[in-house]
Amino acid sequence: MGVRQGRALGDVLEAARDRAFVGRAGELALFRGALAGAPGAFPVHYLHGPGGIGKSTLLRRFAREARRAGRQVVEVDGRTVVPTPQGFIAAVGEAVGEPGVVLLVDTFERCQGLESWLCEQFLLGLPADGVVVIAGRRAPDVRWTSDPGWADLLRVTSLRNLPPDDAARLLHVRGLKPEAHRAVLSFTGGNPLALTLAAAVAVREEGAGSGWKPSQDVIATLLTELLGDIPSAAHRRALEICAHSHVTSETLLRALMGAEGSELFAWLREQPFIEPTGAGLFPHDVVREALEADLRWRDPDGFADMHRTVHQHLVERVRTAPEEQMLSATGALLYLYRREASANFRKWREGGHVEDEPYTEAARGRVLELVESAEGEASAAICRFWLDRQPEGFRVYRSTQTGEIVAFFAWLRLREPLDTGVDPVVDAAWAHARSTAPLRPDEHMALARFSVHPPRYQRTSAPMDLMHWRALGEIFRADRLAWTFVVMRDNGYWDDYLSHFAMPPDARRPGIGQHTYALFGHDWRAQPVGSWLAARSNATLSEDPGARTPHHTREHAELVVLSRPEFDTAVRDTLRTLRRPDVLADNPLNRSRLVSESGTTLTELLASAIEALREGRSGEKHHRALTTTYLAGTPTQEAAAERLGLPFSTYRRHLTSGIDRLTDVLWRSELNGTRITEVNQAQAADGTDRG
Repeated sequence: MGVRQGRALGDVLEAARDRAFVGRAGELALFRGALAGAPGAFPVHYLHGPGGIGKSTLLRRFAREARRAGRQVVEVDGRTVVPTPQGFIAAVGEAVGEPGVVLLVDTFERCQGLESWLCEQFLLGLPADGVVVIAGRRAPDVRWTSDPGWADLLRVTSLRNLPPDDAARLLHVRGLKPEAHRAVLSFTGGNPLALTLAAAVAVREEGAGSGWKPSQDVIATLLTELLGDIPSAAHRRALEICAHSHVTSETLLRALMGAEGSELFAWLREQPFIEPTGAGLFPHDVVREALEADLRWRDPDGFADMHRTVHQHLVERVRTAPEEQMLSATGALLYLYRREASANFRKWREGGHVEDEPYTEAARGRVLELVESAEGEASAAICRFWLDRQPEGFRVYRSTQTGEIVAFFAWLRLREPLDTGVDPVVDAAWAHARSTAPLRPDEHMALARFSVHPPRYQRTSAPMDLMHWRALGEIFRADRLAWTFVVMRDNGYWDDYLSHFAMPPDARRPGIGQHTYALFGHDWRAQPVGSWLAARSNATLSEDPGARTPHHTREHAELVVLSRPEFDTAVRDTLRTLRRPDVLADNPLNRSRLVSESGTTLTELLASAIEALREGRSGEKHHRALTTTYLAGTPTQEAAAERLGLPFSTYRRHLTSGIDRLTDVLWRSELNGTRITEVNQAQAADGTDRG
């Protein structure tokens, strides 16, 4: 469109900027109040925020507003100021002393050293009816903001990302098609510079839609503008860890980066694009997204190394954290998987809306009210039964705004079936376990039995996030857990998501009242927690959607679950066929947890287990009998007894008790995932080894 005759180019430019300006209603209201001399208005405003947050754009708008009000405007850019009092005075010129002057100082971080002089000397000499706005990346010095003399004169504003409605309006003004809005908003997080740059690129790209992703040029430009100069490679790695993690604590950085972690944490907390919380630090959304995307593209091996290091640390934290920290530790671990299928099943931004609390009898009436509202009276009757039977398995979720209990969750632990008909859902879980892989002695199953939040019943919400975190935290920390079942309304909503995480739905659909329910089960003996977590970790490293298909058997072969008699038979068969590889290959122990987690072959495992038997009472006798009979290639048991110099009856006693002790050690290792040497030492210490 051409320039209308009689209009200056500058006027056209300003008009275009006016049309493109969105949001910042609060900041504009404060500035207009200062221009009008409204009661209680502040004459000095200090705006701070990270690069790209819109400080310069807002100052340009302030300048236009001031000129329209007939004010003299003095604009200063810190990048062009000699950072001395004399240099600053020269930059502002004599006009700054005019009545009603408006002084706008941009990029103040470039002359931040003048802050004390500015507030203690220079500003005090300006006209009383003037207005001053200072904008920079860093917050003002606390000595300024805590000075009681400045309390009624200085207004400090931390500029934030544009809220979703304003961000969407900006994209609309920039000509971006609505179908691309969600993808651009997800990447930019409402940062004005990122929105503007991404929109400009996406508008040029024909066909840009819901699958839009930023180019490397866009990412490189944003990082330069948002981060500024990074002092060293260690500082950049700390940034990358912070971008990858949900929240970064000093403890995390020390664990991953050694002694310099404390210094790096102190540096991080000073950066304008980093926000503090009670648990640590996190970066603004666009910084997080740009750093992640840049590292994945620039150094995929480095990204994988960083991810695995963070992942390992967080897994250990989930397993060892005190009970009151389990939920936050689990949430931090699951955040690493946010790019997987979980993207549409999380409300990370709603953290803090509800609190997870243990159930108490005082909450009984409210819990029953919630379940009856969402599931009906028949389900409420079953809930009463479990509240009486396992009250310790219930959690309630209280709104931080109203204090009201808005949701509840039940995690039930079961070692034996109930009387048939008490709870059809639990009956179906036992039926599935019995028909597939029954529980073994001392094992238990667990059910996420009730997940009730009536306003968004079994849909994505803050309470559902916390329920999910608690269930997985309980799984990761459980001892001798065989099966878990997640119970959901039978409407298909959770089928793909839970199947993706190796929890496929059972064919049974138990009915309660007017509703049917689906059970999503996982046998942790067939795929233990360690390999399940490894599969999730590997999937989040892949950019190939095919690597994220909902079938855990693609990544880890399913393990066999043997009863104790089946296990003992398999051990004896292994001993007899150690020298026959063709037969040994078919032994079910090859697909056991015992062998899978040992990192060795079945033959090597048996040999090391026999060697470990030396510990404890009669250990040397057992070791010699088993070694001579099975490892040394002795043709017959009579020949083995002769080689050992023992009467045949004594040799047989040593061999039989040695086999019994060997199977005991291997069985305990299979059940608990404990290394054979540790099991054997424990048996020797408590006297449970066989003589």
